[in-house]
Amino acid sequence: MSSHIDHQKGLLISAIGGLTLTVDIPLIRLADGEAWTILLLRTGTTLVAALIIWAVWRSLSRNAPQLIPGWSGLVVAICYGLTSVTFVTSIYHTTTANLVFILAFNTVFAALLSWVVLKERPRPATVVAMLVMIVGVAIIVGDSIGTGHLFGDFMALCSAFFIALAITLSRASGKDMGFASLIGVILPLGVAVFMVSSEGLQVNAPWWIIFNGAVIMPISFFCLANGPKYISGPEVAMFYLLETVLAPVWVWMVFAETPSRNSLIGGAILIVTLVAHSLWQLHEGRQRRAALAVSHPA
Repeated sequence: MSSHIDHQKGLLISAIGGLTLTVDIPLIRLADGEAWTILLLRTGTTLVAALIIWAVWRSLSRNAPQLIPGWSGLVVAICYGLTSVTFVTSIYHTTTANLVFILAFNTVFAALLSWVVLKERPRPATVVAMLVMIVGVAIIVGDSIGTGHLFGDFMALCSAFFIALAITLSRASGKDMGFASLIGVILPLGVAVFMVSSEGLQVNAPWWIIFNGAVIMPISFFCLANGPKYISGPEVAMFYLLETVLAPVWVWMVFAETPSRNSLIGGAILIVTLVAHSLWQLHEGRQRRAALAVSHPA
């Protein structure tokens, strides 16, 4: 019973994190600034907010999680830090639709890394889903050749990999990585400070990115980093699908940015595959729980 409750808890936490993350890109775009300035303000406010939250938590409870839980926490923090750099870079070098569609590919990376690190061999249905998603990403990336978006697409693919690696390592450790994901912004913050020191701050509406870093990032990163404590890496990765679906909608509503035809085709392949695979996983999970209930009646 407790494992079922933990699974439900993991789903809820990850859903909150994924839903909150959907406004990240629109807020970055609304700030209207240069990439390194945006990265500095986003990571700087995230770090300050994380330290304040941790200090208050620690003053109220002895059970406050560690900022960096050991060497595994340090590696996870570095992964999230690299994700921040590649993610913001991608925003400035490709379309929002391309970015979020390619980020959905983290489910494939998560499945592969779970196989390598955790020895969780993917089922045939998962392998089929992965192959179909590779086709979807190939269509999106192929559409970017000659448009100047190829580098941004590659950065998005790097973000997907680092996210999946962080999720997998978090699950392998079994530790609370909520604050490690937030403290990891020290890496991109240091790079941004160095770059901005020579160029100066360049942003027209800083309040949007400050709100993003101080509120949106702590909530989304903390929740998504804690999800692997209760559910599998591929399941956590699935909740990034919320950003894949909703972020282009918010950007279209605010900025009237319309995705290309091939981007929509590739994105549709990714989304339909992920939804179908998620429904299959839920069905399989119910069948396994029903079988356990029959073989081990209360």
